[in-house]
Amino acid sequence: MRRFIDIGANLTDGMYQGMYNGSKKHDADIGGVLKRSWEGGLSKMIITGGSLEESQRAIDLARTDDKLYATVGCHPTRCLEFENSGCSPEEYLANLGSLVNANRDKVVAFGECGLDYDRLQFCPKETQKKYLQLQLTLNESLDLPLFLHCRNAAADLQNLLAPYSFKGVVHSFDGTVEEARKFIDLGYFIGVNGCSLKTPANLETVKQLPIEKLLMETDSPWCEIRPTHAGYRFLQEENKSIPAVKKEKFKEGCLVKGRNEPVNIRQVLDVIAGVKSESADKICERIFQTTNELFFS
Repeated sequence: MRRFIDIGANLTDGMYQGMYNGSKKHDADIGGVLKRSWEGGLSKMIITGGSLEESQRAIDLARTDDKLYATVGCHPTRCLEFENSGCSPEEYLANLGSLVNANRDKVVAFGECGLDYDRLQFCPKETQKKYLQLQLTLNESLDLPLFLHCRNAAADLQNLLAPYSFKGVVHSFDGTVEEARKFIDLGYFIGVNGCSLKTPANLETVKQLPIEKLLMETDSPWCEIRPTHAGYRFLQEENKSIPAVKKEKFKEGCLVKGRNEPVNIRQVLDVIAGVKSESADKICERIFQTTNELFFS
């Protein structure tokens, strides 16, 4: 059986508690989500933390299952929390570090941190850069792989990372092959999910990157592979046929339409194997080994 590790699953999101846009549509079904994941070949999952509070919830959830792990960090669009959380920026940063050090058995990466220039309405560029720099400085003592976010900001992110010798992954990558190669030259891997496989240009980037530098993720409940996406044509029929229902008609054992799940990581594999015209089994095992080496060695 193929073995998968989802390096980016937002399992603390309210959708897995049945909440959509502030409205309760169905009972919490995180147990069913995890059951489908393990039955579908996932052996580990890393739950993404995007703020101090969310990182704590990710760790709490990770403690419910020995196959779950977490990240700790502050997402670029949430960096105003450093100033607006009721404590000083220095205290907020120190609290992130304390959370890591108190949970070393479960925290396998620092992040999600990085830069996002597509959503500046949430946090200005200079604020993002200031608090990313603080987080990078903190990680010099934590010495964890980085879980990085990059949207329309590759050059600035690369410049900020260049002085350091960290390892890690630029997750949910949707940039150019040239940008990807520069990150690889800096020592980083490229995380691929549905958002990385939308367009013909995305597929060409994945095609040109070496398998040994790719990692797989779902970024669930986001980044599903949709019929309108360029990568969809590579999906194997058995990986398109999991029953799904509308959230208002929730049924135990079914996926929810429009809500991605970690079990769909096998669709990401389908697309990578399809664009590269290589064995899915070999690609899956190589990425599994790479992921273990980066986060769990």
